[in-house]
Amino acid sequence: MTTSSIERGVRAGLPIVRFMQAYIPLPVAHRLIRLGMANVRLDFGVTREAISADGVPCDWVNPQNSTRNEVLLYLHGGGFVFGLTPQHLQMGAYLAKKMGTRILMVDYRLAPDHPFPAALDDCVTAYRWLLKQGIPAPNIAVAGDSAGGNLAITMLMKLRDDGDPLPAAAVCLSPVTDLTNKNTPNPGFKDPLLPPAALKYYKKAYVAHHDARDPLISPVFGNLRGLPPLLVHVGEDEILCDDAVRIASLAKSADVDVRLEIYPRMWHVWQLYLNLPQAIQSLDDIAKFLQAHLGFVAQQPAPT
Repeated sequence: MTTSSIERGVRAGLPIVRFMQAYIPLPVAHRLIRLGMANVRLDFGVTREAISADGVPCDWVNPQNSTRNEVLLYLHGGGFVFGLTPQHLQMGAYLAKKMGTRILMVDYRLAPDHPFPAALDDCVTAYRWLLKQGIPAPNIAVAGDSAGGNLAITMLMKLRDDGDPLPAAAVCLSPVTDLTNKNTPNPGFKDPLLPPAALKYYKKAYVAHHDARDPLISPVFGNLRGLPPLLVHVGEDEILCDDAVRIASLAKSADVDVRLEIYPRMWHVWQLYLNLPQAIQSLDDIAKFLQAHLGFVAQQPAPT
């Protein structure tokens, strides 16, 4: 398969993002993200509404063609230390329009000020808030990228263990599933987007004084039995490819209905680059998967 000019152009800009992760102080990065969020523009026909889900800040992303009784709960990535970004909102807007489904994007608490289990607790709270709004579990799906992929899986495990009704399906984009720092890349491997020093900091910030082998931190050490259907997308060229392969294999061993897709030449969460053909290909597949599993409860308007 030949490399398109769009792909070459996007890839040429990745070293800048890599440099920023390694060298821009966290407070500066947070200010830049807040500035971007204040000025973000979504596609025509998609609106954004900030709400509180039992104290957890979230954003509704609403397409005009929404069925209004199905919801995708989206958990953003960012190494557990960065908040919801304009790129995540724009990606969410694409999925919302494609699926005709509302998306609730959770802006969970961040490490290092709020290490594990703060982010996980916020995601669980947001899911239970949806249930309290009268949205049945089969009409809810969960998705997340990177750290959000970790939170999607660990949230399902916690909900299962607590006896909560589980959502219809889950999707993980380039999930981080092992925070023990035991995995090392092959000699000469260089992730095009994620610098090793930043990865080490993200893991330390979130794990803090806890045991990284806790299944609710590193789900590869947990029991995945009983989880809903799972779709995992990961890039061939990223350091977290092995994390995705391992979690998919474990899910299959636990009799979970799981599908793993490894995209050639792709980097970490390439779906955020909406001008990239492979991003649209991935997001369209995700939308089709979620639509196939959502909505087994009779269609009815959501409560106002």
